Amino acid sequence: MKDRFYLKSCLFLAVLLAGTAPLAGQQVPAGMEASIDSIFSAFDGPNQPGTAVAVWQDGKIAFSKGYGSANVEYGIPVTPDETIFHVASVSKQFTVYAILLLQADGKLSLDDPIRKHIPEVPDFGTPITLRHLASHTSGMRDQWSLLQMAGWRMDDVITVDHILKLVERQKDLNFQPGEEFNYCNTGFTLLAETVARTSGLTFAEFTQERIFEPLGLEHTLFYDDHEKIVPNRAYSYYRENDVLKKAVLSFANAGATSLFTTAEDLVRWADHLNNPPSKKVEAMVAQMDRLAVLNNGETFGGAYGQFISPYKGLKQIQHGGADAGYRSYLGRFPEQDFAVAVVSNYADSGPNRLALQVADLFLKDHIEEQEEGPVPPEPPTIAMDEDALRAFEGYYWFDEQQTYRRIYLKDGYLMYHRAGGSENRIAPIGPNQFKMLDIGVNAVVEFTEENQGRVMTFKDPGGEITRMASFDYVEGDPDLFERYAGTYYSPELDTSYQLVVENGKLMARHNRLPDVPLSLIRGDRFSIGPYSAQFKKNPDGEISAMLVTTGRIRDLVFEKQ
Repeated sequence: MKDRFYLKSCLFLAVLLAGTAPLAGQQVPAGMEASIDSIFSAFDGPNQPGTAVAVWQDGKIAFSKGYGSANVEYGIPVTPDETIFHVASVSKQFTVYAILLLQADGKLSLDDPIRKHIPEVPDFGTPITLRHLASHTSGMRDQWSLLQMAGWRMDDVITVDHILKLVERQKDLNFQPGEEFNYCNTGFTLLAETVARTSGLTFAEFTQERIFEPLGLEHTLFYDDHEKIVPNRAYSYYRENDVLKKAVLSFANAGATSLFTTAEDLVRWADHLNNPPSKKVEAMVAQMDRLAVLNNGETFGGAYGQFISPYKGLKQIQHGGADAGYRSYLGRFPEQDFAVAVVSNYADSGPNRLALQVADLFLKDHIEEQEEGPVPPEPPTIAMDEDALRAFEGYYWFDEQQTYRRIYLKDGYLMYHRAGGSENRIAPIGPNQFKMLDIGVNAVVEFTEENQGRVMTFKDPGGEITRMASFDYVEGDPDLFERYAGTYYSPELDTSYQLVVENGKLMARHNRLPDVPLSLIRGDRFSIGPYSAQFKKNPDGEISAMLVTTGRIRDLVFEKQ
C-alpha cells in the first residue's frame, strides 16, 4: 500500500514538472501533437489556469490532452478524462434532449404551453410554448439580467426557487412569442423544471438516469447543490490588472447552465448526436438540429439548445459557455463524423477560437474539398489625415438596444466606443469604410449620408448589418438633474434605486450595487453603464417612471415613489 502511494506521488510530481497532464487518448502523429500543443501553449505550466481538449473522429477519441492547472493554489494538473469543468451554456442541449425524451415517452409536447406544466408563469396573453423556450424566441426576460438589476451578484447562491419567484413577478415580455430571437436563459430553467415536475425526479436525477448513465458519461452531472462535493473539479479564475484571481461560482440551479463534465465526455456525447443509435434517438436529434422558425417564416441560425454555424464550407452545430471564469465550446461536424471540445477554467481562454484551430488541423482535407474558393484577403488600410478622420466623429443611436455608439479620434485612430466603456480602434479601408481592429474577426463600419443625416452601418463577420443614425449629443445640465432625483421602485424586481445629484452628476444607488452615473444621451434618455433608461412624464410634466433596457430586457418599469 505504501509503495503504491509512493508511485502515485512520483507520477503526480512528474506531471507537475512537465506542466501538462498525460494524454488520455492519442491517435495522431507527433507533428500533429506538436501543432496542437502550440495552439494551447499559453496554458502550459502548473502556475496557470488550464484547459482540456478532446477530439472525436471516426468512432473514437482521436486526441485528448490537458494543459495547465485545475487548481492553481495546489498546482493540480488538468486532465482531459477526469478533470471536471462547469461548462455553462453548453448545458442547454442536454436540457432540450431531456425534454425530447419525455416527448418520446408521450408525457409532453414541445408545443405545450409552459403554463400547462408551470402555472406560476404569468399569463402574458399569448401562449409561450416549450418550443419557444428551447429556441430563445419566447420573449421572456433573461434571468441573469433581471437578477443583476435586482441587486444580486453572480457569485450569490441562486436557486431555481429564486428564479421562479422572479419569473412569477414579471408583467411584460420583450416581444410577442415567436416574433424575434433574443437569447434567454430563463427559458431553459423553466424547461428543466418542466422535466422535474413531469418525471417526478429532480432534473439532476432525471438526466443522470436517462442520459448520463446509459451513455457511459461517468464524469458528467448537473450540479444543483452549491455545497455538493465533486471530486476532480476545476476551479475558475480571471485576471484583473495582471493579477490572477478566483472567480467564485455558487449557482444552485440547472438547465440553462450547471453541467459538470470533462472534455472526453463531451465528445462522447457529440458522437451520440452525430451517430444516433436508434430511430427514436435519430428523430430526437433531427428535432434538436432543425433550425427554429420565427412567426414570419424566417430562420436565424438557432436550432434547439444549439446553433447551426457553418465553418469554412462545413456544417457545424455548436454552442459555447461562459460563467464566472469557466469557458467552454463544443463543435460537432456530423457529415465528417467529427467533434471537438475545449473546456477551460480561465476567463480569457477563448475556447471557440482554440477549438476551431484544432478543427482546422483535423479537417484540412475536407475544408479544401468543400470550400467554394479562396478566402478573400483582409482589406488593407489606407492613409487618412486627422482632419478627414474627424469628419466621422459623433454619436450614433443603436435603436435595437436603446443605447448609442460614439466615434471619436484618439492617438491617430478613430475609436468605436460603446456606452458602458468598451471600445475598439477602427482603421480606414476606403473613403467611408473602416475595419475594426483588435477583435480577431473582420467587422466593417461604413458611413453614408442619407436624407435623415449621417448613418453608420456595422457589418459583423456573419453578414448581419446594424444601422445607426447620427444624433446630437447634449451634455446634461446639473440644475436640470434635480427633477430626476428620487426613489424608483420596480414591483417586478421588488427593488428600488435612489437617483441623487452629486458633484454635478446624476447617480444611481442601490444597497447592493456600486454607484453608477447616468449620462444624458438626448431628451429624457440616459445611459446607465451598459444599460439605457428612458424617463416618462405624467400629464403635469413631472417624472413618473424610469424604463430600463438592457440587451435582454426591454422597458422594465421603475415607478417614481
